Amino acid sequence: MEFELIIEGGWIQTVETRFRADVGVIQGRIAAIGDLRGALAAWRYDASGKILLPGLIDEHVHSRDPGLTHKEDFAHATRAAAAGGITTILEMPNSIPPVLDREHFEARRDALSSRAYVDFGLYGMVLGSKNQSALSGMAEVGAIGFKLFWGYALDQTTLALVYTPEPGRAVVPPPTDGEIYLAFQAIAELGRPVAIHAENAEVIAALAAKERGAQDYGALLRARPPFSELMTIEAALRLAEASQVHLHVLHMAAAEGPALLAQARERGVRVSGETCPHYLFLAAEDYPHIGPAMKILPPIRERRHQEGLWEALQRGWIDTIGSDHAPHTPEDKVGSPLEVPGGAATIQFSLPLLLDAAAQGRLTLGKIVELMAEHPAKIFGLYGTKGVLAPGADADLTLVDLDREWTLGETLSKSPIHPYRGWRVRGAPVAVFLRGRLIMEEGIVFDPPSGHFIRS
Repeated sequence: MEFELIIEGGWIQTVETRFRADVGVIQGRIAAIGDLRGALAAWRYDASGKILLPGLIDEHVHSRDPGLTHKEDFAHATRAAAAGGITTILEMPNSIPPVLDREHFEARRDALSSRAYVDFGLYGMVLGSKNQSALSGMAEVGAIGFKLFWGYALDQTTLALVYTPEPGRAVVPPPTDGEIYLAFQAIAELGRPVAIHAENAEVIAALAAKERGAQDYGALLRARPPFSELMTIEAALRLAEASQVHLHVLHMAAAEGPALLAQARERGVRVSGETCPHYLFLAAEDYPHIGPAMKILPPIRERRHQEGLWEALQRGWIDTIGSDHAPHTPEDKVGSPLEVPGGAATIQFSLPLLLDAAAQGRLTLGKIVELMAEHPAKIFGLYGTKGVLAPGADADLTLVDLDREWTLGETLSKSPIHPYRGWRVRGAPVAVFLRGRLIMEEGIVFDPPSGHFIRS
């Protein structure tokens, strides 16, 4: 047997253990793992001193493409992903227009495919009775899952999400609880997970009106309190239990959220949950020296929530870490915390931040593999092809240098706005293979884009 590629001399990291082994690749898949020093290969890559992780998956990305490409586009988002050690992204459906039926899904898939530097899957959007009949068509053409922006209306003209509607604005109202239940039932039958943005929009609208004109970060926290997140999680869990759908709760920011998921699991609910690096590494107390770059929704809360999320992570109550990459222009981010839009260009920094946390003993490399490879692959029906280093899997590998000390700075995203500029970290992704092709080395992402559309 002759391999097309042997990655030699590295250490393979699994969830449970680390061992020295070479990886042999044939036709874009892992063909062998072991001592391959005597084997024939067209190309050998020296990974001595490096740790080999399964190619990482970011299951929460907003590339803004199409509709808001002055903020970000798919080529920039996926290049930034590759630079950050990510080999697969799952793209959210709130483009303009949103992914609301089979026609929109196929149009977006086809438009993005030629610009993908990493593999990608697409969510479809849940709009209640407005697209209930379209859910099965999106599943047929490859929807990786479905996304519900709980309680949020759409602009009547553009169909853009409206997070805090102004009085008199013409909007398409959000789905009712009954419509959500019917959508959950349909999605359960389709065998897909449904991911939710969990905040109570009615509570937020009432509290935001009281805070209008306020300039402090506390006003944002008062307008979007933890209970607005928790009451939506609780409602979603009850509907998921009744419908038997797999519920995936995104970007948990309140410390109490993961415990609700753990309790639901004990009574048999199919539920998983995500938090994001910004909730683990930032707190409200950081706003005075970081500013609007850390305005993200749900909001980054007080330090006690950060500490609570770390505890939940260690208890195993959090299943995935996603970036919630959602870039804006510098001009967008000028104003008060209530006024500026939420989101930042974060996809390139998730892994470096977690590697630094591992260097400090806050979590293990195996836990990173679990949170950013194994679990998202299993939740979205990709495991075996993605999320694992094993014969038969795609030859997606992220090579990391645990000793590299460096400063987080510019991003390959179109937007320069992120909250980590100037942070010193230890640990870096230094090379990335996508189906056996070297797509990134030492921060340089290679042309041409070679990512594929994937489906569960």
